[in-house]
Amino acid sequence: MDRGLAYGDGVFRTMAVSNGKPEFWLKHMAKLTADCAALGIPAPDAAALADDARQLLQGESQAVLKIIVTRGLGGRGYKPPDPATPTRIVMRAHWPAYRPEMATEGVAVRLCDTRLGLQPRLAGVKHLNRLEQVLARDEWSDPAIAEGLMRDSDGRVIEGVMSNVFMVKDGEVMTPDLTRCGVAGVMRGLIAESARVVDLTLSELRGADELFLTNSLIGLWPVRQLDGQAYAVGPVTQRWAASLAKLRATSRDEFPA
Repeated sequence: MDRGLAYGDGVFRTMAVSNGKPEFWLKHMAKLTADCAALGIPAPDAAALADDARQLLQGESQAVLKIIVTRGLGGRGYKPPDPATPTRIVMRAHWPAYRPEMATEGVAVRLCDTRLGLQPRLAGVKHLNRLEQVLARDEWSDPAIAEGLMRDSDGRVIEGVMSNVFMVKDGEVMTPDLTRCGVAGVMRGLIAESARVVDLTLSELRGADELFLTNSLIGLWPVRQLDGQAYAVGPVTQRWAASLAKLRATSRDEFPA
């Protein structure tokens, strides 16, 4: 009867754990709270989540921590229960087997056929209804393709299946506007402060000097190839990769002792 299972009525966060501590804990808690507010779900207590995380991460050095918050139990029908009693789920998983060269030499990506629907009310929110991403990821099985890029129903480039997208042209960093759809990731937020947010067309993307992807687990991956078109792992991408690596290391101090 949980509405997270019945309707995807909830939100989640995925965090990298290094040296036994989650990275960017405060930023993830702030985004979790904001996403809960966007759906009208009471946010869980951050101290309780920290206690959950500490229990799960005992003896772990590198792992993945995922927090799911649903609206909780509800009867039949779409109308949310009032008041809601949210369910929180905290999970630990093994660190994915990403090859180190993916972060230095770059990755190959493809353009997905599955489009993102426009829904400004949910834009930016990391909600539990990820069926568009499920369908997009099911489009390929070639292990040489690390990620797929997704457009909205109007043809604008929005994001990767599991990542946010940045392009560099003439030294300027740009990232897609996410006010109509898409997920605003924590790593994206760090770079977007210094980037220009634009409506990004596919032709502009193909004309970029550099492309790179971000999320909380991969950090930054340069794109070396998009559907056979080559891109350089250029100086702007390299500078941001180095900067994010430093920020990730220092962000572990945010986690409450």
